[in-house]
Amino acid sequence: MTVTNIVQIVWALAALGLIVLVLLHSPKGDGIGAIGGQAQLFSSTKSAENTLNRVTWALTVIFLGLTVVLSAGWLPK
Repeated sequence: MTVTNIVQIVWALAALGLIVLVLLHSPKGDGIGAIGGQAQLFSSTKSAENTLNRVTWALTVIFLGLTVVLSAGWLPK
């Protein structure tokens, strides 16, 4: 396996992980409940949500970084 193949595998796994993590996030839209101001009543942030946000951002940075590296052709073929 070459370096390019390994980077492509990591890139694909980061993409799949990013898809799964985005789908695991709780919806932020308040819908019609935001009109009466009741949405602010139950807006406590949990540590699991913070961890999910951090992992999602980390995977986003990895995915975008590897996208630039792979598209620029900086790796040996």
